[in-house]
This record gives sequence, structure tokens and C-alpha cells, in this order.
Amino acid sequence: MPTLAHHLRSAARRVRRAVLRRRRLLAALCALVAVWAGLRATAAPAAPLVAVTVAAHDLGAGTVLTTGDLATVGFAPGTVPSGHIRDPVGRRLAGPVRRGEPITDTALAGASLVRDRPDLVAMPVRLPDTAMAELLRVGDQVDLVSADPQGGAAVTAAHDAVVLALPPAPSDAAADGLPGRLVVLGVRQDEVFSVSAASVTRFLSVTWSH
Repeated sequence: MPTLAHHLRSAARRVRRAVLRRRRLLAALCALVAVWAGLRATAAPAAPLVAVTVAAHDLGAGTVLTTGDLATVGFAPGTVPSGHIRDPVGRRLAGPVRRGEPITDTALAGASLVRDRPDLVAMPVRLPDTAMAELLRVGDQVDLVSADPQGGAAVTAAHDAVVLALPPAPSDAAADGLPGRLVVLGVRQDEVFSVSAASVTRFLSVTWSH
């Protein structure tokens, strides 16, 4: 009877013959594996992602941001939006922001709203007619008209003012104690005084200039 050693020698011969028949294919596979390993060894490690603060859900204009309104997403280096604010908690949104949208300086109420318009200053103005204020949209260009409540002539207090932000009306109007609706307008520096004076002594309204 064939011994165990005989079976082992036969199996070894079969394996050797199979290897010899396929030696070119095996050599090619070994070369490919060597190239792949070399490329993996020399490839530069991926750059770490940059943490960017984004809206965790849709947010309305005037929202004062809390930690629950925000999330952190990793952005590849070079794709982080300009003006990104890392910690905007406590800041107020100038306009609506969609879920996943990065929080930048231009999304927040403040001086940054006119960063790209050096000819304008951001100014809060209280319009006496709430319904009229609700017709406005961020980005509208309007003329601010002041009328004398005693019947005097109306004059234009500001030309081509830009609606920068529309803070929401307070939930308790009685607690606010003031009529109308507060809006934030971008006006020229030389019109600030006339707008301030008109907002105290005259009735303000807006007309769309464009």
C-alpha cells in the first residue's frame, strides 16, 4: 500500500506542476501586489478635515442661536467658506438659514452685514406699520420716506436703503411697549442723522426703489 510519505510526495509534485504551468500569471500578480504596496507606502496621508459649524435644522431670521441649533461637519481643507464663525452661540441671524448651511459672518446681524458695502452703515429702524414691515425681504432696496403727522410735506430720509435683517416681532407685544416693527437697514453715513430724527418725530414708510 502507498505510504503517507508517498502521498505527500505525489501531492507536492502536483502542486509544483500547477505552479509551473501558471508561473507567468503568478509572477504578474506578485508584481501588481508589490506595486500596490509601494504606492500605499509612499502615498501622502489624507489631510485632516476642518470642523465647520452648520445649522442643525432650518432656522428663521432673527433666531438667537443656541447649541441645539448647531452641528459640526468636517470640510476638506480649502473648501471652508469665507467668514465661517466657529462659535456663534448667542448671536442673532440676520436672515433664514437652511439645515446644513455653514454659519458665516454675513448670516449674523451686526456690522458684518455691510462688510462688502463700505458706503453703508447698518442701522435699526422702527417702522410704525407692522403690516408694511412684513412686506419687506432681506436684500430689498427701498427708499425711506418720512411724513409729517401734522400734515406737512413728506420727504425722503434715505435713498436706496438695503434691508439687511428682519428681526422677528416679540411674542409679547405688550411687554415690548413699542408699536410697529424693528428692521435693520443699510443706509449711507450722511443719511443716518435724518433717519434717526425722522424715526422719532415723523411717520416712516418705505417705497421700493428697484
